[in-house]
Formats: sequence, C-alpha cells, structure tokens
Amino acid sequence: MIEPTGPLGPVIRPRRMRRTPALRRLVAETTLEPRQLVLPVFVREGLSEPHPISSMPGVVQHTRASLRKAAAEAADLGLGGIMLFGIPSSKDADGSGAIDPDGILNVAIADVKAEVGDALPVMADLCLDEFTSHGHCGVLTDSGAVDNDATLAVYAEMARVQAAAGVDIVGPSGMMDGQVAVIRDALDASGADDVAILAYSAKYASAFFGPFREAVDSSLEGDRRSYQQDPANGLEGVREAMLDVEQGADMVMVKPALAYLDVVRAVREAVDVPVAAYNISGEYSMVEAAAANGWIDREAAILETLLSIRRAGADVVLTYWAAEAARLLRR
Repeated sequence: MIEPTGPLGPVIRPRRMRRTPALRRLVAETTLEPRQLVLPVFVREGLSEPHPISSMPGVVQHTRASLRKAAAEAADLGLGGIMLFGIPSSKDADGSGAIDPDGILNVAIADVKAEVGDALPVMADLCLDEFTSHGHCGVLTDSGAVDNDATLAVYAEMARVQAAAGVDIVGPSGMMDGQVAVIRDALDASGADDVAILAYSAKYASAFFGPFREAVDSSLEGDRRSYQQDPANGLEGVREAMLDVEQGADMVMVKPALAYLDVVRAVREAVDVPVAAYNISGEYSMVEAAAANGWIDREAAILETLLSIRRAGADVVLTYWAAEAARLLRR
C-alpha cells in the first residue's frame, strides 16, 4: 500500500469518524427531529371527504373532520406545529371570509385547538389571497394595485378573529410593509398578547409556488412581484427579517427554502429569534415526481432535503412531509 505523502499524511484520516453508523451519529453536526417540523394543511369549506391535490401527490384538501384527525396524528408524532390554510366556498374583492368568525379558517382553528389543546402549537396563515376573488394578498385600489395600508387594517382584524378562535401563532404572509407592527398592536390591544407571530419576512416571488395555487383554488390575476421579494435580492431578505424582529416578530421565515438556502443562512446570522423556512409545494412536487419516475430514492431524498434546510440554519421547517418524516425518523 502506498502511504499518503507529507509528514501528517498517515495521521489525518477524516474517514475514521465515518466508518460506522454509530460513529457518524456521534459526530453529526446537524439534527433532524419531529419537533423541528411543522405540517401545513389545507381545509376546504363544504367538503364531505378529503379532496386530493393532483400536483401534490399525497396531499389533500381536508374536511373539518379529517383535519382534526391529521392534527391529532401530528400531535402524536411530536411535530412542532400545524399551519392552517382555509379555502372558502365563496370569495369577494375584500376577502371578507377571512374576518368572519364563522369562516372556514377560523372555525378550523377552533376545531384543531379543541382536538389537540396545548399538545401541538396551532398556527394559521394570516393573509387574504385564499379569500379574495382577485387572488391577491390584500385589498386593491381603484387602479388595481394592492393597497398596503388598507390591507393592514384587514390584517389587524384577522389577527383578532384568529386569536378569538384560539390560535397559538399567526403567520402573516402577505409581505405588506408594517404588517408585523400592526398585528402585534392589534393582538395586544385585544388582550391576546400571548399569541405569537411567525412573520413570513423574506417571501420571494417564486416559480415554485405553482402547486400551492391548485391547493388553495387560487384565483390570482396577474402576479405578486410588487410586494413579494425579487429572487435576485438576498440582502433585502435579511433587512426584511430584521425589520420584522424590530416590530415584534417572535419568529421569522424564509420562503421558499431550497432555492434560498443562502438567505436562510444570512437571516440566521442576523437575528436573535428562531428562524423558520418553508419547504414549499414546488419543492415537494419535484421530489415526488422524480421518485414516481424511479429517478431517485424517495425516502432518502425527503430526509436529505429537510436536513439541508436545517443545516443552512433553519430552526423550524414547514414541510408537507412533516408527518411522514417523523415516522421515518422514528425508525
């Protein structure tokens, strides 16, 4: 055998610590645990049985009853939380269903909270896009532009209604300037100062949102580039996260995750609150499609994907694989 050249050649052998599964586990730098995973779920008004989402194999639009079962399973698996998205049976220009206490998202919050209590943090999307007939994340001006400040007033009321329904964490995702401050003030003024805010701080205008729009029956007209971030900008994502922390965010998020791992790392280094990253629909569907064609090992790819997001610096990962990943990790 030819020895490595150099005075330290035979001594420096990093492979020693990779030799067995137990050694690799001993020196693993990054962990992936069920408590770090949040399950996003969709609940649709008026369904009598769960409705499969064709572009997201294995994901469904839930009925209220099936949502409760999914939440109970998430709690049993030790997941870090469940994030609710509501799909109303009717929409209007103002997204009024979002602030209706009897609207689908708000009754779903109450349903899930009744099912799991404090065993699982109940989170809810705080945005208008699922509720507006035009599909935008806010109310529009007469010229068709999203009215930032008029939208903030609606977000404040959404926060109050979700808090009354029992939500633990609200997730403002509309990328309106000042949304965290307005929501924090509204919650505190209504006596809901214990409700936390997970701010979608660096949310990019991404091509990978496509399957999500099927999942929420989106009626989007145009695009969201005037308020979601430009994919070219990383520093801006860090600035947005820092602004949200200043305004009272308890956690901040980067969305999407995989195409923005550099932003996840930069945000993690810039803020002193927990950082979440959303492994979004298009990222999920790419792996599922490749696996269905036999091109990759599906289970290994799921865990590697989630581990990469954790390694980039995310404390929390929102992923449609959360329940399955928890079961895989239990093995």
